[in-house]
Amino acid sequence: MSIILNIETATKNCSVSLSRDGALLSFREIAEQGYSHAEKLHLFIEEILIDSGLAHQDLSAVAVSQGPGSYTGLRIGVSAAKGLCYALQIPLIAIDTLAVLAEQVRIEEGLIIPMIDARRMEVYCAVFDSDHQQVIETSAEIITDEAFRGLTEKVYFIGDATIKCKEILTRPNFIFREDIIFPSAKEMVPLSWNKFEGSNFVDVAYFEPLYLKDFVATTPKKGL
Repeated sequence: MSIILNIETATKNCSVSLSRDGALLSFREIAEQGYSHAEKLHLFIEEILIDSGLAHQDLSAVAVSQGPGSYTGLRIGVSAAKGLCYALQIPLIAIDTLAVLAEQVRIEEGLIIPMIDARRMEVYCAVFDSDHQQVIETSAEIITDEAFRGLTEKVYFIGDATIKCKEILTRPNFIFREDIIFPSAKEMVPLSWNKFEGSNFVDVAYFEPLYLKDFVATTPKKGL
């Protein structure tokens, strides 16, 4: 029996789930305007363990969403995951955040483009086929009306960047699923299980999130 804790904090959604042999046992999540990950994450972990009648010592591995996404959110999630793996001496699994987001879409044909808002008109995105296999690598893209013009099949856009992109990407084969906004730890369950079964782990000591671009600190404007 393999118990995996899944942690997803790459966006405004603070989400955790617990799975046994690839089946969801329990999950908690909340998406708020102000990031509440630091306050909620460990509380949610405790709650789902209690709900499932399990303890930290029952965990077989911890899976964490590796990015791209919020610098702060990723740091909180990865730090928590590393701490648990160190303390419990269990393996760490890294899951691509855009793959987690893409798992929420089921289509028979076409492409899925999950997009995470990266401020202004920039997004983090990748392209997946109908079998959820990644066909175009993850990148940070500036969205213009020429973006993705080479894709002639139906394209399903999802994620928290769809609202700002919908006015610009107007080709008739582009479909916007505005109901799918954030990645969730629920969708991490099959992905982390597959990696666990294949012993596809990352080095706890050296693993770093996928930021795609450097963190830039800003100074709040005064007198506004």
